[in-house]
Amino acid sequence: MIALDTRSGEVLAMGHEAWSMIGRTPGYIRAVRPLRKGAITDFEVTQRMIRLLLHRVGVSRFNRPRVIICVPSAITEVERRAVIDAARRAGAADAQLLDQPMAAAIGAGLAVNEPLGNMVIDVGGGTSESAVISLGGIVSLRAIRLGSFELDAAVQLYVKREYGLAIGERTAEDIKIAIGSAWPTGEEIKAEVRGRDMVNGLPKTVILSPDEIRGALADSVTAICESVVSCLGDAPPELAQDLIGQGIHLVGGGGMLRGLSRRLEDETKVPVHLVQMPLECVVLGAGHCIEEYDALRSLFMGAHD
Repeated sequence: MIALDTRSGEVLAMGHEAWSMIGRTPGYIRAVRPLRKGAITDFEVTQRMIRLLLHRVGVSRFNRPRVIICVPSAITEVERRAVIDAARRAGAADAQLLDQPMAAAIGAGLAVNEPLGNMVIDVGGGTSESAVISLGGIVSLRAIRLGSFELDAAVQLYVKREYGLAIGERTAEDIKIAIGSAWPTGEEIKAEVRGRDMVNGLPKTVILSPDEIRGALADSVTAICESVVSCLGDAPPELAQDLIGQGIHLVGGGGMLRGLSRRLEDETKVPVHLVQMPLECVVLGAGHCIEEYDALRSLFMGAHD
């Protein structure tokens, strides 16, 4: 997320700070998400965002780094080239792309280079990906352009349809985090939600239950589960057998939805584990790849000398 002053073109905020501005800014300040469903929707803004990220880590015109960017495996070759082009124009000397499921598996500490079946489910903001990995490669893959943002939109639509109440993206996400679930949890905690009455335009408050939100999320959760089952169905029998002992590893912010691991276990009949750092797995995997690349490069240069 990035916040722009449309009058001057100045970037005012990025990340969580820009996210907190949604629905609370004057008309000339625009909070935009330049990447949606894993693809670039605004090339110029994406380029500026990458340039800001590089600037934060001390990159200048005289210090052009190599960059690894993790991308959803669902995007097309054209979309991949657009990401590389945006990174190079933003100041990177070179840009390499790494599929998010592989990065997540590395970041989770799985033995991806062993002849052993490892499976990761990455539920991100715009995409959900399931991959079976063995010997450093992806053996079976399913990716759908549906993630946490669609779950938020489902909550918004439900509240609008059932209560005639308009709520924003941030409020919908807060509801999802507070009482959303993919499997009955036994909790009776309800949430008080404030928004704008669509009939008279006045502020209005309603009370939502966990059962209601679980029903609102049901279609999206079912689509994620079906993609996971399909990915498992494509895996060779030997690797599928490994997964019974290894289990499936769940990563990504969307993977933190209450009861999602339990729902996936029920659908696949295989143990599902939410990793310790689901939000950081992908970037940790990318960092590990950079360290390995530098180590191998140093070794090669030393042998050459």
